[in-house]
Order: sequence, then C-alpha cells, then structure tokens
Amino acid sequence: MGLGIIGWIVIGIAAGWLAEQVMGRNHGLLTNLIVGVIGALLGGFIASNLLGIAVGGFNLITLLVAFLGACLLLFLVGLIKRRG
Repeated sequence: MGLGIIGWIVIGIAAGWLAEQVMGRNHGLLTNLIVGVIGALLGGFIASNLLGIAVGGFNLITLLVAFLGACLLLFLVGLIKRRG
C-alpha cells in the first residue's frame, strides 16, 4: 500500500529535518518538507532501480531511504553551490 499525501508530508518533514541535522544545515519547515520529499523520490529511485530493494508504505525503511536520499540531495546541492 502506498503513502497518502499526509504520509508523504510526515515522512518528508521527518527525513528533511533529520538530513538537516546530520548535514549541518539550517532550513525551515517548508524547505525540510521539500528536501525530504525530493530525497524520498531520489532514495526510492536508487533503492528500487539500482539496489533492487522494494520500498513503500509508512514504515522505518521508507523513512531511512527518504533520509538517505535527502542527505544525498543536500550533499549534491552543496557541491553545486561551491562550484558556482
């Protein structure tokens, strides 16, 4: 069963906030939500297409994949900002 919009928001905010803490950034709630949701999409794509791990539903694995994707996103954005 997939996540509804409320599930995406909860996972997104949690993943974005956790990534913000680990990566040493300081964003607001909306930015954490955006980073978390995009990170969830990025992490889900990597997990399913490159690693063959099925991710879905409202559980700890989904949060972990979203968190790792959000960290990767913040890392890549940091690299781009340094170059520019």
